[in-house]
Amino acid sequence: MSSPAVSSNGAMRHVLITGAAQGIGAGVARYLASRGYRIAAADLNEASCQATVNGLPGSGHSAWRMDVAQEPSVDTTFAAIEAEHGPVDAIVCAAGILILHEGERRLIADTELDEWELTHAVNTRGTFLCTRAFVRARRLRAVDHGRIVTFSSCAAQLGGYRSSSAYISSKAAVLGYTKALARETAGMGITVNGIAPGLIDTAMLRLSMAPGQEAAAAANIPLGRLGQPDDIAAAIAFLISPEASYITGTMTDVNGGYRMQ
Repeated sequence: MSSPAVSSNGAMRHVLITGAAQGIGAGVARYLASRGYRIAAADLNEASCQATVNGLPGSGHSAWRMDVAQEPSVDTTFAAIEAEHGPVDAIVCAAGILILHEGERRLIADTELDEWELTHAVNTRGTFLCTRAFVRARRLRAVDHGRIVTFSSCAAQLGGYRSSSAYISSKAAVLGYTKALARETAGMGITVNGIAPGLIDTAMLRLSMAPGQEAAAAANIPLGRLGQPDDIAAAIAFLISPEASYITGTMTDVNGGYRMQ
């Protein structure tokens, strides 16, 4: 049986991961690279993104500066990635932003419009722009097992506790957009699925916690621990594999039982 990281033509499958400079995005890049995928890592912080790529096993990886909230940056960078490294087989939209103030979310009444707009620009518009670039490219040149993975959040499903209203709203929009995109691309043989992480042990989560709160947070999770980036990456590895060809339009909860439905 062939590896899921190998296309039918024998080439290693090419995965674009946004938000790959740190946190979940960097963890997904490491996990998929260890399983033979070629990684195009994109992030607003190009230096940190290059550091992620430098640490990846295997070969054929690349690092790119991309501002997912800006149309010219997304379209130009996506075209450059494909021109230099070949078609993207799967895209993982892990870039995201949660704005906190001294570790706390702002209440709706205290939220400035600029904060609201920036959060939606990165989390929602960024997902739209990146997936649109992928779909436009695949219209012109199809790939085997085209895959899109978006990122929502359990905060969007619960109303959030540590997350801001802007973050919750932006991630709820991604949930609906994922389903719309899945319907539109099904005829192209592309599947679209989302991941809704729970409490994942990253810098973003720790910014929302006072020192020592990790144990208390873990105690509220049925499996008794905070999630790790590899927990997210393992779910993504399945969703982008050929074995997941009959799964589309879903939102997969990866939260240790923090939210059950």
